[in-house]
Amino acid sequence: MNRWTNWAGTATAHPQRVHTPRSAAEIAEVVATAAADGRRIRPRGSGHSFTPIAVAESDAIDLNEWAGITAMDAGNHRVTVRSGTTLRRLNAELDALGLAMTNLGDIDAQTIAGAISTGTHGTGARLGGLATQITQLELVLADGSVVTCSAQERPELFDAARVGLGALGVITQVTLQCEPSFVLSAQERPEPLAQVLAGFDEFAAENDHFEFYWFPYGRNALVKRNNRTGTGRRPLSRVRQFVDYEIMENVAFGTLCRIGRTAPRLVRPLGRFASAVLSARDYCDDSHRVFVTHRGVRFLESEFAVPREAVHHVLSELRALVPRLADPVAFPVEVRVAAADDIWLSTAQGRDSAYIAIHQFVGMPYREYFAGFAAIGAEVGGRPHWGKMHDLDAPALRKLYPHFDDFVRVRGEVDPAGVFGNPYLDRVLG
Repeated sequence: MNRWTNWAGTATAHPQRVHTPRSAAEIAEVVATAAADGRRIRPRGSGHSFTPIAVAESDAIDLNEWAGITAMDAGNHRVTVRSGTTLRRLNAELDALGLAMTNLGDIDAQTIAGAISTGTHGTGARLGGLATQITQLELVLADGSVVTCSAQERPELFDAARVGLGALGVITQVTLQCEPSFVLSAQERPEPLAQVLAGFDEFAAENDHFEFYWFPYGRNALVKRNNRTGTGRRPLSRVRQFVDYEIMENVAFGTLCRIGRTAPRLVRPLGRFASAVLSARDYCDDSHRVFVTHRGVRFLESEFAVPREAVHHVLSELRALVPRLADPVAFPVEVRVAAADDIWLSTAQGRDSAYIAIHQFVGMPYREYFAGFAAIGAEVGGRPHWGKMHDLDAPALRKLYPHFDDFVRVRGEVDPAGVFGNPYLDRVLG
């Protein structure tokens, strides 16, 4: 009855109890009761993490009923939002207020708490991930107390909780630094991969948001350059949106993937075909409509943040790996960038980063591919995305994060009994 599965089907749970609180007081009561009874409890949102980070063994707190913006500081462009609010709903409510997030990823199904807790990010060489846009958090700690933290109030808890893995408490409210709504000029087009790699550093530096998708077995990459503009909206027509995004990127691409899963020998020629038929798009639209893309084809994903200067080495090794695999790769590789930040468990902590994400269509072999990619990432100190598939444990992660032990110490202070633990956190935090 309480069976839960994440979006990708890579994690399942059968918690004994599922709580759906509708207030911070209810969340606090649920946590305090579980702690008093010696039970472990996990918050969960949309299930969009590929890891078992949200798996609850005993008690689960489903935050989907705890949603919506609760306060606005118009003068400072700040909003306070309940933790179960999906990014899709948040974007809509911000739009109605004439506000926008500075940067976003390309999926908006996650809750705001889940997105920040796992280090979700977009792309932009001068910009950080979603967690860098937080000015204050409200959490329920293991003893049922409700606390707030910010750069001024309980700053160590704030440094830890902005990317907190759900290990420190249940986030109840998030205060975000937003800005007035803005329009992005979007330029999406196929370009020869060799050209994209040669100009990578220049392209990342000269565009507000730069990323590309490399299609294994093909010569072209799909390059996306999004930049702020004052020219006003010039969106794609509804017909063009439907054809390009729903038909081509979801229905048609999904069909190619299913054909490749049934007949693996066809994956390579289908990949070359997909790379060859990429189309160009130029339009201007509200920022969140440009950032976000509907993803209807299900996949598995692993992503590593590497030092920006290591991106060419990693991609070279990855391009050499793919032809050697026993099983072909049906999905493209995504490459993004982000600025360094100071958040303890952020994958960009202390260094300008490139994010390289690999994918495989659901139901197709992936273990050799993902393991080979992880080995390449390890050569350059790659940090795995907390919500995407990886095999690293606490001893390995401690070497990658200068503040790892600070995080563990703060966790011990606010949750000494490990009330918010689960097997995934036992592995990655010890």
